[in-house]
Amino acid sequence: MKICIIGQGYIGLPTAALFTKNHCEVVGVDVNEKVVETLNQGKIHIEEPGIGEIIKKAVEKGVYSASTTPVKADAFIITVPTPYIAENYTCDLSYVISACESILPYLEKGNTVIVESTIAPMSMDDYVKPIFEKAGYTIGKDLYLAHCPERVLPGKIMYELVHNDRIVGGITPECSIKASEVYGQFVEGALMKTEAKTAELSKCMENTFRDVNIALANELTKICTKIGVNALDVIEMANKHPRVNLHSPGPGVGGHCLAIDPYFIYSKAPEYAKIIKLARDTNNSMPEFVYENVKKITPNGKIAVLGVAYKGNTGDDRESPAYEIIAKLKEDNYEISICDPHVANEEYVDLKQATKDANLILILCDHDEFKDLDYDLIKENMEKAIIFDTKNIIKEVPEDIKLYNYGNLFSL
Repeated sequence: MKICIIGQGYIGLPTAALFTKNHCEVVGVDVNEKVVETLNQGKIHIEEPGIGEIIKKAVEKGVYSASTTPVKADAFIITVPTPYIAENYTCDLSYVISACESILPYLEKGNTVIVESTIAPMSMDDYVKPIFEKAGYTIGKDLYLAHCPERVLPGKIMYELVHNDRIVGGITPECSIKASEVYGQFVEGALMKTEAKTAELSKCMENTFRDVNIALANELTKICTKIGVNALDVIEMANKHPRVNLHSPGPGVGGHCLAIDPYFIYSKAPEYAKIIKLARDTNNSMPEFVYENVKKITPNGKIAVLGVAYKGNTGDDRESPAYEIIAKLKEDNYEISICDPHVANEEYVDLKQATKDANLILILCDHDEFKDLDYDLIKENMEKAIIFDTKNIIKEVPEDIKLYNYGNLFSL
């Protein structure tokens, strides 16, 4: 089977790697010429365990190549971004529509087209299907169209793409069957066939569920800070209940899914989606909450920011709340030095440089490298060593280092 995958990012590239590993020929399409050049050299441009060696071997064997334009194939998979439009919270389908239109000259009767990009409910029926019908295809008879959203955890993408159950939402039952045959090349989890609109809403609700529960933890943190209770102790104690699982609070919600997908549901029925919108507002308020507490800890000076990725042990910084926090601090004339060993940026520095003469260490990401810091180095570099851990990853520090987290902010 020959697969053409539009988009070679955090989902498209791992998917391509797994198809090549399972006896398929893959062409990965990306608009970024530098990315295409890098991939054709057998190198990868994202940080995700398990992909690099597969792509390298696939290029050497001639079963994977990257291109800026599509090619003829048996199946086309679209994995392009879907941001939201801030003015009305609707899903921006421009990249998806452009990708669909780009493959039209290469389509043949009998092909399967799959949209993996997370999209708002009814997008396949209302916007995607008409593109192919206008081109003369009868969906479910001579072209098979489905929405099959990804549901993976960064850092474990390769494992979860194979082992997680997969939602296969066809425009028609025949479309679901054909799309399942495509994923059957490597997916070992259940292939759950359903309608496209059910698949769309299921994916959005998966991320909305998590966003709402994180918002509850973040709201609890604010309440505890105001009334003088240790929020982390409350969460630990409450979670001893057999049917309670409070999430961990943090500096905000990032990533291309949790920070965006709930809006796709809200935009469809804002008169009913009250909890969803309030959760988004709560999580969006956390950068301001962090900023205000930084000001209480140190009213000016240098801040050593540890981590700008939205998720630990990845280089993925999409929609990261760290950037909003940094921007607020810079506006208030703080000097900012950033350390993130997973995010490539020539301006970022190591721990030694970041903490040199700093007034505060601000942890915004739970990379493993930050869970056991070199405290001797920190004490040597800082006149008064203070840490504000917004990810609650540091359990103990030497007596001569002051640690703030969401358990003791009320003491400020």
